[in-house]
Amino acid sequence: MTTAESASPSAREEREDHEEREEREGFDLRALLAERGAERYELHARHLNHQLPRMLRTIGFDRVYERAEGAHFWDAEGNDYLDMLAGFGVMGLGRHHPVVRKALHDVLDASLADLTRFDCQPLPGLLAERLLAHSPHLDRVFFGSSGTEAVETALKFARYVTGKPRILYCAHAFHGLTTGSLSVNGEAGFRDGFAPLLPDTAVELGDLAALERELKRGDVAGLIVEPIQGKGVHEAPPGYLRAAQELLHRHRALLIADEVQTGLGRTGDFYAYQHEEGVEPDLVCVAKALSGGYVPVGATLGKDWIFKKVYSSMDRVLVHSASFGSNAQAMAAGLAVLSVLADEQLVPHARAVGTLLRSRLAALVDRYELLHEVRGRGLMIGIEFGRPSSLALRGRWAALQAARKGLFAQMVVVPLLHKHRILTQVSGDHLEVIKLIPPLIVDEADVDRFVAAFTSVMDEAHSGGGLMWEFGRTLVKQAVAHR
Repeated sequence: MTTAESASPSAREEREDHEEREEREGFDLRALLAERGAERYELHARHLNHQLPRMLRTIGFDRVYERAEGAHFWDAEGNDYLDMLAGFGVMGLGRHHPVVRKALHDVLDASLADLTRFDCQPLPGLLAERLLAHSPHLDRVFFGSSGTEAVETALKFARYVTGKPRILYCAHAFHGLTTGSLSVNGEAGFRDGFAPLLPDTAVELGDLAALERELKRGDVAGLIVEPIQGKGVHEAPPGYLRAAQELLHRHRALLIADEVQTGLGRTGDFYAYQHEEGVEPDLVCVAKALSGGYVPVGATLGKDWIFKKVYSSMDRVLVHSASFGSNAQAMAAGLAVLSVLADEQLVPHARAVGTLLRSRLAALVDRYELLHEVRGRGLMIGIEFGRPSSLALRGRWAALQAARKGLFAQMVVVPLLHKHRILTQVSGDHLEVIKLIPPLIVDEADVDRFVAAFTSVMDEAHSGGGLMWEFGRTLVKQAVAHR
């Protein structure tokens, strides 16, 4: 018996009564949500990660959203919220795109003989064919269920085909949280307490000398790199990926592009590595937006020789597999997503709208001393804050930094939600950077709304008073209390 159950027998009895009633009446999802949807935060605190509702309440993000469509949410009062986070990039097409919904209805209605494990269904082959059309130097695909699984696949394949144990990754990288992908995670906060990990080494993004130094040791299987890092929104320097590729191949190692967040149009090209001519990664990891926001899916694309070496005989046919990989619902969602990207021209749309948003925000840098830089590509934009020049603001900034780095960015995120109903979030712990990764369908009206709201928040921040700085004092007290 859990602590919560022993402390509240009536709650246990009520749940048992509900389960008995379900058995009598049959399962009704709408009725279940109507009856118990209001318990969402209590249920999460009791049965899931108890720190999540606590954190949401602390920063005032414990909202109740009733429905969503496209790039917007609505609460019970009918208030509209603009989504500039897209579920950390999962909702590339926005929420509940009708084409994806129809594809999922169709695949369920088809009653396919799915996941028999001993046949070849058409949908995985069709999705692989259409994915590979966007990267013609690659030949084969492995389908899993998440971005971290796509990365795990790439790490395994690279280590096997090269016969070398070590993977290089870039400082500040994020590639997932399972043990293999955690080994190439550049954030100590995620790694702490989970050792021993794989034998991997960090190099700075853009540091070719460090890369060559590690390669000369002769034990490197590959380098995994985000063409634009999600943490902080830092782009690989011009020419780095191509030069890194040449170094890696010279030392018989592989280039692995992690496009889990940057792929499928996010940065204004189908893949972010395509911004640089001549870059042809040996393995590419995708996920997030491929799901259409409905069915978890990950994919690892690779060269023919890599797959043929991993799956070198019939005895090795299942040497790497996934229980839910290539399931019909995920494949249907992926096919629908690729269709929408092409039919609605969302890749060039993301490039154009992203350029508009980034240029309008960059124009504010000279206006606000707390605003340090605006960077990124397409609809992956980082807004970085920095030390102000005026004496009064410098004192407040110093107090925040002394308590915990990253508090000012959180101070901006909170009024954007509370006062302007715009959902954003910081791009990583201890960073004064907000990352904008909205659905690719956002338009000029959404850009106007965000820029107007952001300008209002910056005006308040530079006035030196108001609720924003009151909230900052609350954050400082909490940060100091938790040391």
